[in-house]
Amino acid sequence: MIEVEHLSKVYGSTPAIQDITFSVEKGEILGFLGPNGAGKTTTMRILTGYLPATSGTAKIAGFDVHENSMEVRQRIGYLPETPPLYPDMTVEGFLTFVARIKGVAAGDRSQRVESAMKRCNILEKRKVLIRKLSKGFRQRVGIAQAIVHDPPAIVLDEPTVGLDPRQIIEVRNLIKSLAGEHTIILSTHILPEVSMTCNKVAIINRGRVVATNTPEQLMTALAGESGYELEVEGRFDQARLLQIPGVKAVDALADEALPENRSKLRLTLEAGHDPGREIAAMIVGSGLGLYELRRTRVSLEDVFLELTTEEKTINLAEADQAYERAQAAQREPSEPAEADNSTSQRSDPDPTVINPSPADADPEGDAR
Repeated sequence: MIEVEHLSKVYGSTPAIQDITFSVEKGEILGFLGPNGAGKTTTMRILTGYLPATSGTAKIAGFDVHENSMEVRQRIGYLPETPPLYPDMTVEGFLTFVARIKGVAAGDRSQRVESAMKRCNILEKRKVLIRKLSKGFRQRVGIAQAIVHDPPAIVLDEPTVGLDPRQIIEVRNLIKSLAGEHTIILSTHILPEVSMTCNKVAIINRGRVVATNTPEQLMTALAGESGYELEVEGRFDQARLLQIPGVKAVDALADEALPENRSKLRLTLEAGHDPGREIAAMIVGSGLGLYELRRTRVSLEDVFLELTTEEKTINLAEADQAYERAQAAQREPSEPAEADNSTSQRSDPDPTVINPSPADADPEGDAR
């Protein structure tokens, strides 16, 4: 439905976006994620025909954005960061006006306007002047004008900026309800919006796309830093935990608030392994008190910070393979490790966990 290949935009000698490539299938919601100034708005403006690209191609429903601009505009709905509303018009009057200029046939306008207001839950505000609406309702009217001509593709640029928590939830649910019938690109730098709304993510940093995949697969690709945190009572040879398949490293965590004779440990796992049952069996079988066993998983925030604070990219093939290994490990759990008193087979284990200290991000500003 939406295909972007090697898209670039240069202002003088300053590149705003460079060699961007991604695609969105019919009915998907793509989260276009990146820090402020990364190039999100520039990309959205090119896709919607507001800005020409320096090089590369973008197609909406098979039509080239540059060569078939009018065809694309009939098939796309766009909500800029600031909704393009006329404050002295009523909600219904404004949507009727938008439907007319977007080429909706006169006989269909009333039905399309009614449908857009119903989907955006603004029917009770149809006769209200837009300037009298709250910010949340104005945002709903902005989304309604983007869908009033029933386009197959919708581009939403920061649709929840400035909304309170309740309004954010309402707009999020509205966007999710549009999926299936419409293909949606949701441009944002707010991570919870992506993880709760989108089934595919493209992360852009300093004008380049550094990762494109499902949120689950992106998180699996960085699963080397996932693991468990334990709180145990009693003395214990930490090296024994390295005998458990999938445990890569063991670290002691400092915690002055812990009672005497208790300790906290962090276990780092190899990708595709989840030996939680075996860990608990070894601790309990050794006669220790197990006060806490908590899974620490890589989040979308971890992926975002990893990719936008350092010059890194995720290998998509490796991400897919890691995800498949993780799924297979969940379907076929390994046997519990025996809780015995044998010593570790590994001499001088190195439980070091590498936690990179990201450099301060300094993304170049977007040309707006």
